[in-house]
Amino acid sequence: MLMKKTGPTNPALKKLIQELKEASRKNRAGIWRAVADELEKPTRRRREVNIMHINTCTKPNDTIIVPGKVLGTGEMDHKVRVAAWQFSASARQKVTPLPIPQLIKENPKGKDVRIIG
Repeated sequence: MLMKKTGPTNPALKKLIQELKEASRKNRAGIWRAVADELEKPTRRRREVNIMHINTCTKPNDTIIVPGKVLGTGEMDHKVRVAAWQFSASARQKVTPLPIPQLIKENPKGKDVRIIG
């Protein structure tokens, strides 16, 4: 007997995944589909990224998306726009969190947005 793929049970996450897939189809932007696929993974397989890693992998004024959780270890020495599914309390103090739906509205094609994690 094959196991059935269940996916996330959080209603807000399900809605976000649906928005990402719809934006991908409507705008022909593969980045939103890639983020949706990452968010469909089980919680323990989702990406967790520290501020320190974001700081080393970005340049000033970059826009990045983390399909998972941003953690607060490390410091930022330049301004970066960070969108993610979740932010730890300490990460919220170090970066300005950007909701993923807002990023989709501002940049429907996903141009110059990088996935980190």
